[in-house]
Amino acid sequence: MALQRMDNVAIVVDDLDAAVAFFTELGMEMEGRAQIEGLFADRTVGLDGVRSEIAMMRTPDGHGKLELTTYRAPAASAPEPENPPPNTLGLHRVMFAVDDIDDTVTRLRGHGAELLGEVAEYENVFRLCYLRGPAGIIVALAEEIG
Repeated sequence: MALQRMDNVAIVVDDLDAAVAFFTELGMEMEGRAQIEGLFADRTVGLDGVRSEIAMMRTPDGHGKLELTTYRAPAASAPEPENPPPNTLGLHRVMFAVDDIDDTVTRLRGHGAELLGEVAEYENVFRLCYLRGPAGIIVALAEEIG
């Protein structure tokens, strides 16, 4: 048996519409939106009485996908601390390649994104930055240069 592919990364958010707007502004495309509930959902995630809504977003090339999820029941729990630093154990960040990092940062700031540090250059190869996005997640951006 061999791994076939990675299908998506799921992010739990409190405001699905705002998260969809953020990732749409980044350049992702809506693939679909659905209500998820029932015994299969309970069994899959290991919770009782699951009622959630998901929005599946994809990168323009169709290879990368994010599943944005909001839970109606049971209620989502907040992380501790609320905005964990980049060195927190667990899922670290989601990174996207962009063609203009300055423009992307400016556009995402309009959706509440905040730079964690600054846009920095790595060995004349990349310009990189970390932003705090919807639900406190860290979104990294990389612009290839040189």
